Amino acid sequence: MKALVYKGPGQKVLEDRPNPEIKDATDAIVKITKTTICGTDLHILKGDVATCSPGRILGHEGIGIVEKVGTGVTTFHPGDRVLISCVSACGRCEYCRRGMYSHCTTGGWILGNAIDGTQAEYVRIPHADTSLYRLPDAVDEEALVMLSDILPTGFECGVLNGKVGPGTTVAIVGAGPIGMAALLTAQFYSPAEIIMIDPDKNRLEVAQRFGATKTVNATGSKATEAVMKLTAGRGVDTAIEAVGIPASFLTCEDIVAPGGTIANIGVHGVKVDLHLERLWSQNISITTRLVDTVTTPMLLKTVEAHKIDPARLITHHFKLDKILDAYDTFGRASETRAMKVIIEA
Repeated sequence: MKALVYKGPGQKVLEDRPNPEIKDATDAIVKITKTTICGTDLHILKGDVATCSPGRILGHEGIGIVEKVGTGVTTFHPGDRVLISCVSACGRCEYCRRGMYSHCTTGGWILGNAIDGTQAEYVRIPHADTSLYRLPDAVDEEALVMLSDILPTGFECGVLNGKVGPGTTVAIVGAGPIGMAALLTAQFYSPAEIIMIDPDKNRLEVAQRFGATKTVNATGSKATEAVMKLTAGRGVDTAIEAVGIPASFLTCEDIVAPGGTIANIGVHGVKVDLHLERLWSQNISITTRLVDTVTTPMLLKTVEAHKIDPARLITHHFKLDKILDAYDTFGRASETRAMKVIIEA
């Protein structure tokens, strides 16, 4: 089969690899129909994710058709159309029992990281019964690709961890795909203001169409000044970090109001300064999280009911044999205006 393989920092190649086989009774083999690229894949290529070794097939998102199942799989059968969760969960270990699927002792975020992933024609899914979801009928399949990772990540790590509520003021630092997912799902809770912060004018225009009440076209101290002006010097109740670089987290520290919450989503590859000399007395909370995908069933229902349309995040389409072009387009988003790309296998 064709697969996109990580060869080390800055290196990737589309090559022929053996088709995956069932290893454990709880495995399923899924034939990929559509997948996508995540910002986390770019972090892997930068060398930020030490757990991903050269030789790994990348990708942790997608939809497909079950090809074969192990003897222990009871929920799914060959021919079923399924959504692949970015997080594999056994459903039995201590962490899974607590709803922390991301820390499953035999799963978690392993696809495209510790084991081969979805940017290929076929993928092996461990713990298939609790790591796949049957696709609802009459729903745009491409929209459902966004439920593998991006939508539950923005919702769980940003909106839920950030304690977004009715009448609150929210700032999202980073108008990339994850920031946009947080923007879409924050509106479930009717905040009074959602301020989107990004240096890319085009992305801010998209954010306004998606429901941002105000936008800030700046970074660093200028972004802080603009937010403080918009909030009459108070700051925001929830500051969501959706980039994964020191500057964006520092902006969150600067704009959070007393009693507020900083919700980190971004994947950080280098250290970030925490200014406790300013924040120690401010009654703020700082949250971190790797998506658990516990909200995926609920999000599937909201998409099926047309309460939210994640297909709006999709800007480009490619075939699998053009995946290197897809990475180039996604990696130059400021020039290409890319948000999420769909790759058809």
